[in-house]
Parts: sequence; C-alpha cells; structure tokens
Amino acid sequence: MRTSRRPAGVVCQMVLSDRDIRIALAQGRIRIDPVIDESVQLGPCSVDLRLGPVFKVFDYSRVPYIDTRAPVVGNDMMREVVVDGEGPFVLHPGELVLASTFESLELADDILARLEGRSSLARLGVIVHGTAGAFEPGWRGKAVLELSNLSRVPVALYPMMRICSFTFEPLSSPSENPYWKRAASKYVGQSGAEASRLWSDAELRPWMQAFWGPHQGERNQE
Repeated sequence: MRTSRRPAGVVCQMVLSDRDIRIALAQGRIRIDPVIDESVQLGPCSVDLRLGPVFKVFDYSRVPYIDTRAPVVGNDMMREVVVDGEGPFVLHPGELVLASTFESLELADDILARLEGRSSLARLGVIVHGTAGAFEPGWRGKAVLELSNLSRVPVALYPMMRICSFTFEPLSSPSENPYWKRAASKYVGQSGAEASRLWSDAELRPWMQAFWGPHQGERNQE
C-alpha cells in the first residue's frame, strides 16, 4: 500500500479551530477590542467582526485621475460619512467605499490572519475586500474594508452588523520582522477607514523627494 509522507522540515498549513482561537484569545496572542460575544461572533474556525460607523466615499469629480505618486491624493478625492444612530449606509451599484471594522485586532508575531467575506452578504452582491485579505503577523489596528456592490440595486448596510470574518493560521516560527516592526509598514495602528498610502512605497520615494523635497515623505508618514 502506497503512503505519502511529508518532507522533513515542511510544516502543514493549519487554520485555528474555535477551541484554539479561544486559547489564543486567553493568552493574548490574538487580541480583539472590544471583547467579542462568542455566542454570536465565534464560528467553528473563524471570528466575525462588525462594521464601524465611518465610511470614506470617493468624490471622483474633484480630481481628473488618480496619481499613485501623489502623497495626499487619497484624502483629496474622498469625503467622510459618519452614520449616527440606527440609520443605514446605502452602498450603490458599482461603488467602491472604504470602511473599517468596529473592533481592532492585534496579532502575535507567529499568527497570520485572513479576512473573508460573509456568504449572506456575498449573495446580495456585497464584496468586503478586493485583494487585501491577508493580515501579517504583528498586525495592530482596525481592518479597512474595500466595500463594493456587484448587484444592480443599492444595498443598505448598518453599523454594528457582522460584516466580515477572520481565520487564523499559525506560522512555523515567529516572524523575525513582524508587521509592527517593519519600517515599510504603512498602516500600523490605523484606527479607521484610512485612504491608500501607495505613494509612500519605497520605490516611489526617490521621485517624491525630488519633487516635494527631502523631508516630505517623513512628514506625511507621521
């Protein structure tokens, strides 16, 4: 009978179960603030997080195009909408809106998290992220959501509704350079729906400094 064996040193990818998520929460290796309601937010291998009340909406009439080298273009072409009380935020067809989770998330240096959409929302055409689904070990802050509506009718979203889920994967060993330590990490400690900081990528800084001055990059990252 033929059997398969793992090569020496190769670690199987695993996803934490609800039992292991509880242990990681108790140990502080995963931190969620405020504390989740496990009866509602904890699934068999995931944690649901809720939608925050602040949204960033693109105002396309304010700029002729998006310049990925411009240090403040994201904020220049976006306006903030805060939903008070129990009212909805209406996501229109074809619209891209930035939002964030109500809860903040912190990961130990040996845990990777993945953001997933909820099936019930996907069946209405609501997508919660484009490509930014992985949260590296050492992540600290709220998760920004790239909300879009693929359907042909508007969809009402409500702050504090469960908007996404997170799964967690242990690394083979703690990262030597976790997200919170990396100089290139642009969104450490973000507290809401922050606009893109693509302009601060290392490969764009020489051009930006030549155009804006030698210290412009540092000032914009403070």
